Amino acid sequence: MNIAHDLGIDSGLVPVPGSAVPVPNIRRPLHRIAETRRRQGLSVRSAARRLGTSMEQVRREEDPNFDMPLSELYEWQQALEVPVTELLVESDSPLSSTVLSRARLLRVMKTVRSIQETTKCVSIERLAAMLEHQLVELMPELKDVTAWPSVGQRRSHQDVGRTAERVIPDNFFTDSLG
Repeated sequence: MNIAHDLGIDSGLVPVPGSAVPVPNIRRPLHRIAETRRRQGLSVRSAARRLGTSMEQVRREEDPNFDMPLSELYEWQQALEVPVTELLVESDSPLSSTVLSRARLLRVMKTVRSIQETTKCVSIERLAAMLEHQLVELMPELKDVTAWPSVGQRRSHQDVGRTAERVIPDNFFTDSLG
């Protein structure tokens, strides 16, 4: 046996020569995806739609301790339309002032895009276009930003909703009357 066994000491506490010393498992967050998604005003369902995945997978990936490949982090970056650095946890400090400023500019641009989509007034369209131009001058990557998500999913008149895909049994209407 060994000395630890002979002395009645739990051998799990005495490292074996040549083995790694156990380190307490202190989990620190790896990313801020959930926090960023909420700050962007995006629902779990909309995020799943943008990522082409299920809501359950989105919830799993939003866990701050979920260790995801870099390629998935870039997919989140595109879905949330934010810089990748905003999704990462660098330290226990809050977001840097530069990142906060960029996030604020992003939100302003999303608002400008929403105004452009909904306004019917020519003077407001011109003001929104000027504001858009000025924002792109400040931060060129804003030119591809989309508007805030609208309530519900937009469908064309050819699209059908989920209820149209469900089969209703023949006895549904007769059973509820009796």
